[in-house]
Amino acid sequence: MTSSTLRPAIDEVLETAVASGAVPNVVAVAADRDGIVYERGVGPRSPSDPTEVDADTHFRIMSMTKMVVTVAALALMEQYKLDVEAPVEEYCPEFADVQVLESVQDGRPVLRSPAAKATLRHLMTHTSGLGYWFWDADVLAWERAVSAPNVLSGSRRIFEAPMVCDPGTRFVYGIGTDWLGLVVEAICDRPLDEVVRTTVTGPLGMSQTAFALDEERRAQVVPVHLRGDDGAWAASDIELQRSPEYWSAGHGLYSTPRDYLKFQRMLLGDGTSPDGVTVLTPGTVQAAFDNQIGRLDVPPQIPTADPESTFGLDVGPDHKWGYGLLLNRADLPGRRRAGSGAWAGFYNTHFWVDRAAGVTGAIYAQMLPFIPPDAMRMYQEFETALYASR
Repeated sequence: MTSSTLRPAIDEVLETAVASGAVPNVVAVAADRDGIVYERGVGPRSPSDPTEVDADTHFRIMSMTKMVVTVAALALMEQYKLDVEAPVEEYCPEFADVQVLESVQDGRPVLRSPAAKATLRHLMTHTSGLGYWFWDADVLAWERAVSAPNVLSGSRRIFEAPMVCDPGTRFVYGIGTDWLGLVVEAICDRPLDEVVRTTVTGPLGMSQTAFALDEERRAQVVPVHLRGDDGAWAASDIELQRSPEYWSAGHGLYSTPRDYLKFQRMLLGDGTSPDGVTVLTPGTVQAAFDNQIGRLDVPPQIPTADPESTFGLDVGPDHKWGYGLLLNRADLPGRRRAGSGAWAGFYNTHFWVDRAAGVTGAIYAQMLPFIPPDAMRMYQEFETALYASR
């Protein structure tokens, strides 16, 4: 990459997004196989804190946690401790109690037994039938009918949630990775935070990535921003539970852009970091980037069920899911190549890994709703500017 053309182009994208109010602040990072090629933060940590965000600022990475835990599970698979085709209940017997929601009638859920047993593959590919309230009206109806908290509560009651379809019948984005975290704990007989630290983040030197932060680091976390009545961004008091009843494999990690980039570069390096630390074998990494949902597709559009939480997801046609990754099967013009893997976090953090082009990038903000059009436009323009300089 040519840094002289790269930096001004991306700088303009970020500065314009913050100045226009598309995002309250933003950090973008990128690397190729030779090293880090871009790092920049724009905007204050909050309206009351003029500290500029940068690559060492802490963010709640939310569902970017999923790929970290998926990698930990894949490492157990390589050790023959985890069988992706095994029923979930073989590792977590309580999963046998999970039923399928047929409807909610007169405020009461109508449930039935699933037609097939969900496997670990189903959990890892969002084909178990387990959903999230914000993209599935049936999940939201069930939560309201039984007064169940959603996953942000930190309550173990989330594991009472039913499936909304039979396992293996369609892609439903949801809490399957949280169940995968319980499986990992059962296999290792250790808490999830310890397994992730010893299997993934520790070996990669990701010292700023954790499920719980000390007070000094917690004070550096960017507040979740909401728009006020005047349309201006304001810091909220939204926070993850400090003492959750379980470590969420689906959304629980905090990290910094520079720290998580170490994880991305490991994936870009076919399982080995630039420092020579091997977390996964190349074959397992390839499997993560291969279609693992067969004839099923990731829906081109997923409408929102909760507009205060998120906009609808519009990935477009011809997308599959690997292990923990959304896969585009065609080149995106001027952007990532076919076979790239990507995902995002609920408070608007995004990453992708393009092994064909040898580049990985990420962009970070902290705000709701998730994936507003202006922020997604910034994300795409950042990616376009990055590839244009190659």
